[in-house]
Amino acid sequence: MHILVINSGSSSIKYKLFSMPDEKLISKGLIEHIGEKGSKIKDHYQGLKSILDKINNVSCVGHRVVHGCEKFRKPILINTAVLRDIKDCAGLAPLHNPANLMGILACKKLLPGTPQVAVFDTAFYQTLKDYVYTYGLPYEYYKNLGVRKYGFHGTSHEYVARTASRKLKKPFNKLKIITCHLGNGCSITATKFGESVDTSMGFTPLEGLVMGTRSGDVDPAAIFYVMRKLKLNLDQMEHILNKKSGLLGISGIGNDMRLIERAARKKNKRARLALEIFVYRIKKYIGAYTAVMGGLDVLVFTAGIGENQADIRRAVTKNLFSHFKKQPKVLVIPTNEELMIARQSYEITK
Repeated sequence: MHILVINSGSSSIKYKLFSMPDEKLISKGLIEHIGEKGSKIKDHYQGLKSILDKINNVSCVGHRVVHGCEKFRKPILINTAVLRDIKDCAGLAPLHNPANLMGILACKKLLPGTPQVAVFDTAFYQTLKDYVYTYGLPYEYYKNLGVRKYGFHGTSHEYVARTASRKLKKPFNKLKIITCHLGNGCSITATKFGESVDTSMGFTPLEGLVMGTRSGDVDPAAIFYVMRKLKLNLDQMEHILNKKSGLLGISGIGNDMRLIERAARKKNKRARLALEIFVYRIKKYIGAYTAVMGGLDVLVFTAGIGENQADIRRAVTKNLFSHFKKQPKVLVIPTNEELMIARQSYEITK
């Protein structure tokens, strides 16, 4: 069976074609600048058509869908009702779900009758308890507006957590695992006995760790103060929190950890501060999640920084487990969200 995995963005389509169940990667590629001035690719239909001109024998299409609200606890075969529900969730992910939908609808036209599966970034976190996902806001904001912790990067966290289980040759449902997805976007997830129990990202990917350009956790009152002082409107402040903060905002250098580390070695104080804040936040979350789970068997690093920046990993783990009688395993596992989507799509359609 050939499964085409699609990650459809607002102006891009990333794809991989797998042979299943042997999980052999047959083809992969990326189409960018869709619909932009000067681009030959006018829309997602044309983009996917150019992909399908290169490949054939597609048995199923697996789609990454960012937000599943509370409606989707697991991957699901796409039908008219599912399409409607994905569209309904777009209010919580206006930059992502509409683009994901464009990819699904284009595939529906180009591959009529071919099964399509939606795999949601948020699904892995539907096991969170209500006392974990509920904010300290008026309860009707949750009931009427859907304001709660949802979590993101779920497909990546589940993939590396399950891979860690296989590497250690221990059952997934017998392990306490913390996974650190550290890239331009960063998140940490605690998985206890096969189910996620907490994660650092929240209602949006803005909550949690300091990231490349996102602020992470911050006192909301500080935001109001800055807005009043600088006379900023809501859109301006939202842009600052998502695009001008984090490692970029602290260091003044950029959001590339390699450049920041290089500057820190040359005694750049702001670069050093950015590194220290980044590492401190990670250690704090690991400590909190270890306490929540009542222990830890394995710590996993993944994504661009997690996989490639050994100095960051050493800084995070330094003295982290000095009080443990038995040291947890520390693993570096490259993430592969596309393979995870292919596996889940295969299980539904085989």
